[in-house]
Amino acid sequence: MFTRVANFCRKVLGQSDTPTAEAPATQTGPIIIPREHHGISRKDISENALKVLYRLHKAGYEAYLVGGGVRDLLLGKHPKDFDVSTNATPEQVRRLFRNCRLVGRRFRLAHVLFGEEVIEVATFRGHHSHEEAEDDLQPQQSTQSDGGMLLRDNVYGNIDEDAQRRDFTVNGLYYNIADFSIRDYANGVEDLHNRVLRLIGDPQTRYREDPVRMLRAIRFAVKLEMTLTPETADPIPELAYLLHSIPPARLFEESLKLLQAGYGLQTYKLLRQYNLFQQLFPTIAAGFTQHEDSQLERMLERVLHNTDVRIQEGKRVNPAFLFATMLWYPLAERAHEIAHESGLTYYDAFMLAMNDILDEQCKTLAIPRRLTTLIRDIWMLQLRLPRRQGKKALRLLEHPKFRAGFDLLELRAGLEGRELQTLVQWWADFQASNGDQRNDLMRDLGREGGNSSDKPRRPRRPHFRRRRPAAKKAAE
Repeated sequence: MFTRVANFCRKVLGQSDTPTAEAPATQTGPIIIPREHHGISRKDISENALKVLYRLHKAGYEAYLVGGGVRDLLLGKHPKDFDVSTNATPEQVRRLFRNCRLVGRRFRLAHVLFGEEVIEVATFRGHHSHEEAEDDLQPQQSTQSDGGMLLRDNVYGNIDEDAQRRDFTVNGLYYNIADFSIRDYANGVEDLHNRVLRLIGDPQTRYREDPVRMLRAIRFAVKLEMTLTPETADPIPELAYLLHSIPPARLFEESLKLLQAGYGLQTYKLLRQYNLFQQLFPTIAAGFTQHEDSQLERMLERVLHNTDVRIQEGKRVNPAFLFATMLWYPLAERAHEIAHESGLTYYDAFMLAMNDILDEQCKTLAIPRRLTTLIRDIWMLQLRLPRRQGKKALRLLEHPKFRAGFDLLELRAGLEGRELQTLVQWWADFQASNGDQRNDLMRDLGREGGNSSDKPRRPRRPHFRRRRPAAKKAAE
């Protein structure tokens, strides 16, 4: 199906059948792909999305299924969600749907609610030179920062202008409910066929308008198994710092899309390559090494690989465990530093270090308190799991985050060696045993004199050195 669509587009453009990765990101007008030349069927589109499209069309408005939904249908994938684009303003959409609410200040959108499914309806965006809409009761607004970032973008236009405001060519595809055709405004079908991801417009300008587009570029490249074009990729490392201007709450949501979508390990590697991971997780990046073989870096790869496997197997994943594991070695390093410099007990130093690490991380990613509480529980279990005498083991087994704490301990054991491996094996046996067997394990532990002290054991100091700031190196 997809090859037929691509061949039709080449025929319209007068191109040969030989694919090329140098297709332009703009063209004089849209390629109209009739229903008989593409394989998108309405039965593959959400019934609720069709309801929205039909009602808008019946009310006299233009209505298109747009963006990732069209892209994924052409690729034979089932879209996660369906977005609609129209010339109706948000207020006009709300008048058509009682189950509608308006959201967003930066981008005013209409959400039409059908139980758990939300159909997002966006009004065509126009160029920033437009001052106000003819049909809207409120003035349109577009505000940019001194650096070029769009702080508010509620200037409405027509479909041609809206297509130029899309981020990537493969997302500039519009499915018209009026005649079931597809409008391709930026040669997106050809780029899909060639597996290349290309930004629409000048990359420097588009990234400055919304720096999160750099993260989306990485996410789509990995998710769709596409290659970034040079003009799309080259500006990213030098503009990565622009992410500092994005609200931490938004970056937290983006981080989940990047790392908990089933391809987190590959995404991490590409984020790191383009200097983006370093902006999201500066505390972790401070421990990066040239050969990428420190305990910290190996832990990152293991936990992301395990997360990917769980998602592919349809199992649940918890962001609290992911962040607790990713930040474990920076935490252990900080606790050792505080204990050494202050003379505090390791337990007290560990408590202070937890505060430090979470405070630093939340400056870039606003991890919600409900998750930071769980992260602290998982970390504290690393101090408690070695203490198994008496009734401690049974109490720990009943801890609500025991399994997450044990999983982190098991990951650490794979990196830190025999002592932790012995501890992990003991806990594995204890979990799998019944009452009598557990009593035997406890007696054996007593005979061995194993970790009977109530004093927390110090985790081994991580084998990585914190990078010195470049300015300090220069001064030396």
